[in-house]
Amino acid sequence: MVLSEQALKKIDRELAKFPADQRQSAVMAALAIAQDETNWLSPEVMQFVADYIGMPAVAVQEVATFYNMYNTKPVGKHKITVCTNLPCALSGGERAAHHLKQKLGLDYKETSADGQFTLMEGECMGACGDAPVLLVNNKRMCSFMSNEKIDALVSELSQTTGAGK
Repeated sequence: MVLSEQALKKIDRELAKFPADQRQSAVMAALAIAQDETNWLSPEVMQFVADYIGMPAVAVQEVATFYNMYNTKPVGKHKITVCTNLPCALSGGERAAHHLKQKLGLDYKETSADGQFTLMEGECMGACGDAPVLLVNNKRMCSFMSNEKIDALVSELSQTTGAGK
């Protein structure tokens, strides 16, 4: 089975929120649940979600490729997205990105050899007053990221994986 019973139960809870003839309305939630479990949305996972929901696979792929919160290529265990939109860039976003690139030895859209970190460039995250802003795995927003706070974040994430940088 592509997804665990636990993941399927979560998807079923999302499907129950919509009328039976509108199951496709749960596709974004279903993709998020699948990605939480598999770390990225492979073609097989997207096909499984499409079959499970009862919608064309191409429609699921369209959703997954339209929104940048979905990983349609493998990423590291910790995907760190740096906001480089103009307000963040002018308020330390470029400095934060440069520090992360040096710290991790990565450029944007690269994954560390140990598979622990992927560095991404992101658009506005709606927290311009908190710049520079980083987003970890699309779920944890980190604000006012000085070099020291970036170092602490990387250290914390490294400890949760056993990887050290």
